[in-house]
Amino acid sequence: MASDIVIIGGGSAGMFAGARLKEMGLEPIVLEPTGQTLRKLRISGKGRCNLTNNCTVEQVIKNVIRSPKFLYSALDNLSPQDTMAWFENHGVPLKTERGGRVFPVSDKASDVAAALEKSGVRVVKDRAVKILTENGRVTGVQGEHGEYKADYVVLATGGKSYPKTGSTGDGYTLARKCGHTISEPRASLVPIETKERFSEELYSLTIKNVTLSLYGSTLPLCGSRKKPIYSDLGEMSFTRYGIAGPLSLSASCFIDDKQDYKIVIDLKPGLSMEQLVKRIQRDFDETPNLPFSESLGKLFPRELRVDMVRLSGIDRDKLCNQITREEKENLAKVTKALTLTVTGLRPIEEGIVTRGGVNVKEINPATMESRIVSGLYFAGEIIDCDGMTGGYNLQIAFATAETAAKAILNTTQDGEAIWE
Repeated sequence: MASDIVIIGGGSAGMFAGARLKEMGLEPIVLEPTGQTLRKLRISGKGRCNLTNNCTVEQVIKNVIRSPKFLYSALDNLSPQDTMAWFENHGVPLKTERGGRVFPVSDKASDVAAALEKSGVRVVKDRAVKILTENGRVTGVQGEHGEYKADYVVLATGGKSYPKTGSTGDGYTLARKCGHTISEPRASLVPIETKERFSEELYSLTIKNVTLSLYGSTLPLCGSRKKPIYSDLGEMSFTRYGIAGPLSLSASCFIDDKQDYKIVIDLKPGLSMEQLVKRIQRDFDETPNLPFSESLGKLFPRELRVDMVRLSGIDRDKLCNQITREEKENLAKVTKALTLTVTGLRPIEEGIVTRGGVNVKEINPATMESRIVSGLYFAGEIIDCDGMTGGYNLQIAFATAETAAKAILNTTQDGEAIWE
């Protein structure tokens, strides 16, 4: 017999949990304060929705920053390939792009949202203000406009990033009232603020095929084997406050307030220092009587040249045939190690996901059920568990939602998910 189930939050985790419970023959309702579901998903991936990563479970785990081991059971319930199969079986053809990123063939996040909404799960426009309990067990949810009796509650309100989409942090308050511990919510996958500033025309530039490396406050000495905290090849952009783009977002996952950080950007990772110096020499040989400031056309994009002239320390009017070997080496060093001082992260409102949330030690990883209140389950970003860019965070949302749904099914009736 189907029991009353209330899902708090109409985001990716909440709607996937609702869709799966409907498929399992149960009748949940979703409480969503705005009445509009999946608002954040619709703008994810620049409107394309990178819904998972076509990789192994182990690769997902390696790309989870906080509490990776907590996810083994959830990913066993719903692997990336399971996620792909579900959406394709629900009318969303998929494609895999660079780095295993999975998108709908249509490049429309709205198609992903439509697949979740086709389940017909009932959405009620109301804000949950309290999870009702009695003798350590869920009995319902108190909303602003009414009370909803329930034997099971799935808390899937998301974090605090993108508050305009409904992620206001309400879930933390609800969980805390039930006795749960909340790790401080902070921004993750967010642009980085730096001490250094650049010319205004650089703010419109996105540079590709560069390497960004994040270090603690002490940079490695020449010849040192000190490994960066994070390093990857990709694209990034400069902003009025610092840097943004995929590399910046990924690096931000590793930045906290416990130490200072430096970022080193290699603008020519395909060339060694020696090769780069020779390349610079060849360019100068081709234009011996050209001022230095006008000689960098083959080496850098137009928007970057003013800043590279300044950072090199070479007189902008000095002719190419007058530039010394030492000056050429300095230009190569700046090109291979453009160094920035991190001063902080952009506000949580600008983060793609939220780090922090409900302490995973208080959640049963095999079921997503609270260890404190029976009948209370968690799914998605409200859990203190977040990953890198590449579809990993939506995979976490879907996998934890699937785990909660299966656990609820197992306590209400015999049977298995009908799509398997």
